[in-house]
Amino acid sequence: MEKAERAVNEGEHREVRADAPAGPADATDGVWSGTWVAERLGVELVGEDRLAGLLGLALRRNPKRAHLLVSNVLGKHVPQSPSVVYGYGRELGRRVRDLLGDDEARRAVVLGYAETATGLGHSVADGLGLAPYLHSTRRPVAGLDPAGGFEESHSHATSHLLLPEDPALLTGDGPLVLVDDEFSTGNTVLNTVRDLHERYPRRRYVVVALVDMRSPADAGRLEEFAREIGARVDLVAAASGTVRLPEGVLEKGQELVARYESESATEGSSSAAAPSGPDAQFPAPLEGAADTPLSGARGTARATPTGPQPEDERTHPHTTRVDLRWPAGLPDGGRHGFTPEHRGRLEAALPGMAARIADALPEGARRVHILGFEELMYAPLRLAHELERTADAEVRYSTTTRSPVLAVDDPGYAIRTRLAFPAHDDPADGPGERYAYNVAGAGCDAVVAVVDSAGDTPALHAPDGLLARLAAHTPRVLLAVIPSHAPERPSMLPEPLRGPAFSSYAPEEVGWLLQNLSDVTLEAPTEEREEAIQSGGAHYAESLPVEYQPSEQYQELFHAALEESAARIAQAVGVVTETVLAERSPRPVLVSLARAGTPVGILMRRWAEHRHGLDLPHYAVSIVRGRGIDANALRWLARHHDPRDVVFVDGWTGKGAITRELAQALEEFEKSDGISGFSPEIAVLADPGSCVRTYGTREDFLIPSACLNSTVSGLISRTVLRADLVGPDDFHGAKFYRELAGTDVSVAFLDAVSARFPEVADAACAQAKELLATDRSPTWEGWAAVERISEEYAIHDVNLVKPGVGETTRVMLRRVPWKVLARAGAGSDLDHVRLLAEHRGVPVEEVDGLPYTCVGLIHPKYTRGATGADGKAVTI
Repeated sequence: MEKAERAVNEGEHREVRADAPAGPADATDGVWSGTWVAERLGVELVGEDRLAGLLGLALRRNPKRAHLLVSNVLGKHVPQSPSVVYGYGRELGRRVRDLLGDDEARRAVVLGYAETATGLGHSVADGLGLAPYLHSTRRPVAGLDPAGGFEESHSHATSHLLLPEDPALLTGDGPLVLVDDEFSTGNTVLNTVRDLHERYPRRRYVVVALVDMRSPADAGRLEEFAREIGARVDLVAAASGTVRLPEGVLEKGQELVARYESESATEGSSSAAAPSGPDAQFPAPLEGAADTPLSGARGTARATPTGPQPEDERTHPHTTRVDLRWPAGLPDGGRHGFTPEHRGRLEAALPGMAARIADALPEGARRVHILGFEELMYAPLRLAHELERTADAEVRYSTTTRSPVLAVDDPGYAIRTRLAFPAHDDPADGPGERYAYNVAGAGCDAVVAVVDSAGDTPALHAPDGLLARLAAHTPRVLLAVIPSHAPERPSMLPEPLRGPAFSSYAPEEVGWLLQNLSDVTLEAPTEEREEAIQSGGAHYAESLPVEYQPSEQYQELFHAALEESAARIAQAVGVVTETVLAERSPRPVLVSLARAGTPVGILMRRWAEHRHGLDLPHYAVSIVRGRGIDANALRWLARHHDPRDVVFVDGWTGKGAITRELAQALEEFEKSDGISGFSPEIAVLADPGSCVRTYGTREDFLIPSACLNSTVSGLISRTVLRADLVGPDDFHGAKFYRELAGTDVSVAFLDAVSARFPEVADAACAQAKELLATDRSPTWEGWAAVERISEEYAIHDVNLVKPGVGETTRVMLRRVPWKVLARAGAGSDLDHVRLLAEHRGVPVEEVDGLPYTCVGLIHPKYTRGATGADGKAVTI
């Protein structure tokens, strides 16, 4: 390795030029991709011969700097072999390790710059081998204070945030290795070091770049700065040179951009002009030149039009999702820190993930493009590198970007084509246009778009979104989504409660985001509770009903109902789970609404494991009518998972009160905490009220888990919210009735339904496929029926009308019932309701045209004087 070295003391710096790894060198065999700009603006690239292989030139829409140095080995604007991209980063990292020595390397931290150098920096950290990695980001995290920040003076988007999950990552005194794609003015590095050195001073910094392009005027600034702060600064680069700019180049460049974009807007409406003719082949990469299509003779340049595509070009085949099975808890990159331990987990998982991509490629695919997503560069690069190593296909890699660059279809220009599309990750600085360069016209058999879950939004899938843009230029588009890592912020919230310490469910089946109130007496007689609730003296969630102890006859009825309906329930479980996996998230986080939703959530989790081999996380949280969902549970979920992956689960809908409650609560939570992404759409087993889009069935039939209370719900009570028991930093509470273990059928219910999965699997999948193709918009017909019944029976309170078999059962077990309305001809689904009604002396009235199988009416004007001595309801 050639080196330009000087003896170094504190306050000095050393420059090291690293020999390049195998890969692009000189562009002597082809047209240099900077020729077009050089001829028109008089821009000169001066320096080592290899520079022409590493860099091309383009023009950008930026009032600060007209020209853009386009790297051929970075994997951002120019598609390149992933082994070349990764090789450059690793080799630079090895040079840094040689420079520091192993002892100092172990104490180092590597910092990369968003967005272009996030993958390069991570690759340098891999070459260094011993250091953790962090990159700056433009994506803030609500409630997470930045550990630093700085400005990038020449960029179109300047503000950088440093958001390590572990603040100690930047507080050590070991070397800080700063990695950028190019080192030009030095302003970005100086801004970073100045900010961090004031907070966490250290003795040594190493600056790493693919190319050192400082002007003679800027060359001495780093040395002066090192003396100013009293630290040692080293510089490692693969090549060095400078750019000579003639006077007036900024204005001339802006004029040129404006003229070509004006011609583009006049010329046509295609988002990218695909090359045509014999040169429209996907060529082998030139030695160091842009790996882009060649579509015209030199001198016939035309700007690539960038307007909206015609309707026929937006028609695209169905995007195929690839479930990578990304390791749980593994960060998607270095935005919040990536340690050597994380690196080991990724290395172990890469072969399997690349194999899943390979399996999803069209048969005989020879050219495959892996497209990363803005700051998400490293994970797609490693996937591409592994695919290139193992698959029988030519693999190229690049990423989308915020950077607006003029596209000119000329072999002497670095940006040949441009796909423009809306931002699809709800960026903090608002909506805007994003770009994929040199992808259109590349002749790929498939493009694999790799995004994090924050970017897997409707905008990604929209008619003008990235996937549609790609589909116009390749026969097959695949989508691989990596879970966005949510940093765990300091919190006093405990970990979820699990069985057998809390509930009779196995610990892996569900984690309860609740506090254990088992030692508190909360039960009150049903009549006392009803009077207090209706008089406004208490909320129903402030106490618990006495647990109903079923008679032998009622238990027999439960088991008979379970035997009869297990297959029907299993099929509904399959339908709702397949719908969630297809429409909501390929790896959802199931969050059941305790407690009726919890058995359903467990069954959905079991189905996903049975049918797809997925190990889905599942939690249970409290939601209280009139009080909303447990905000602390939401905070815990947001710190451990991407809110966009959360799917709320309930057993069934009645009139839809909880559906509305959840939507309102999530809206208020987003305003109060600034945490977005939670969807209010509930997935339910049964939706007889037509209140949701995601359901297993809309039939109103007996779900045996509705027949009982805690003894079919893991021996857990309904949830409790009372100010003297639940503080502002607590989860809502519940009790574990371990003393009822002798009559517990919770696991028996789950096992009976799960045993039917194999026999209903095909039917469930077919039904889910049919549902996905239909309009499932809620009609809210159940709510309308409830309002009508409330008036017809002079109740005048919809909260006292409980529609559906499940809700009617709850009325009979927990409240003071007045009447049961039954659909004329209702069969065995109401056997248990009739039995309970007989026991409590409640009339059952048959009604024609009832949209539900039955409706339970709570006594509308209840006081204890309205019942007899036996506690049975009286007729009024």
